[in-house]
Amino acid sequence: MLADQGIYVASESTFYRVLKAQQMLAHRENSHPPRHERPKELIANAPNQVWSWDITYLRTSILGSFFYLYLVVDIFSRKVVGWELADHESAELASKMIRKACLREGISPNQLFIHSDNGGPMKGATMLATLRHLGVLPSFSRPSVSDDNAFSEALFRTLKYRPWYPNRPFQSLDEARTWVEQFVRWYNTEHLHSGISFVTPECRHQGRDVLVLEKRKRVYELAQRQNPNRWTRAMRAWNSIPFVPLNPLRKETEAATKALA
Repeated sequence: MLADQGIYVASESTFYRVLKAQQMLAHRENSHPPRHERPKELIANAPNQVWSWDITYLRTSILGSFFYLYLVVDIFSRKVVGWELADHESAELASKMIRKACLREGISPNQLFIHSDNGGPMKGATMLATLRHLGVLPSFSRPSVSDDNAFSEALFRTLKYRPWYPNRPFQSLDEARTWVEQFVRWYNTEHLHSGISFVTPECRHQGRDVLVLEKRKRVYELAQRQNPNRWTRAMRAWNSIPFVPLNPLRKETEAATKALA
């Protein structure tokens, strides 16, 4: 405005430097940016206490068109407890998927938290009404903070980085469903997940991981006794992970989880 009047006082950077020195660059009372609190820390020490879900895109043969894959994962066992595939995003479809997963897993009222991001299908009236009816407690990520829903993001990465993930777009919804069904079967029953001491999600979900890990530990102990000179470090700790946090607030929680992983 001064320049339009033929007046030059100082550069823009000088103005900002003076304003900063006078603490005049902060937001004024009526113009505070929105603050989004970190999601509540959730800790699962058994299956069906905390689920995470999200939607990812699968390419189709039509440019700009996608299939939408809905996946629900139990953070304690890493088991995929529900999934659906469609050619559109839908709160109604997501609600049916959650309802079927809860019935299949025998979820009781107030037993389960389910975490998601802030998309329309997640926070729509249909989904929230379904969760209230089921007695499921919702939890939401902060806007545009993918780390708040890390378990679902990691699952999508595993899915799309499989060596047998198609290197061409899916030609039809049926083809995509067949592929996803095979992936979920492999992931739940064959995949030795590094985050749960290299047991399968199905094994941990059913509580069989403790016996599997104890047997594995005995194999290592026997090998160590037979060839002690080959062991320059302590034997790997084949322990069942006792709890899994979602969005941990305390550094000691994160440290304890890493130490047990």
